[in-house]
Amino acid sequence: MGFTLREHTADVAVEADGPSLGAVFAAVADGLAAAMCDDIPETGERFSLSVRAESREAALFDYLDQLIYERDVRGVLPVAHEATVQQDGDEWVVDASARGVPFADVEARDVKAVTYSEMRLDPTNDGWESYVVFDV
Repeated sequence: MGFTLREHTADVAVEADGPSLGAVFAAVADGLAAAMCDDIPETGERFSLSVRAESREAALFDYLDQLIYERDVRGVLPVAHEATVQQDGDEWVVDASARGVPFADVEARDVKAVTYSEMRLDPTNDGWESYVVFDV
């Protein structure tokens, strides 16, 4: 379980896997953090977030987009992600938390946005795998 950063033309991609949807969502988010910062200190406070979307892929996109929003609004680098994903009627719900490392404590690179370009979220024999491209 985990993530790998992949080069992608002018962007960066994260390939991740996990035993559950929540684990793979959190692994992609950890990859997003790694794309922004090489060394992550143990500082910062945890915060929670929740998103709802019409599909699993849209839930992953919205979750990552919300993390980028939280980064910009809170002035922190979201790290140490935890997530649960479940279907609620016609919607998919992500309940998550992250530790927000203050920008003053890190040297971070900018990741502008998550994209749907080449996004994959697929079941495997061992759980789930995902591939997400971020605009840098």
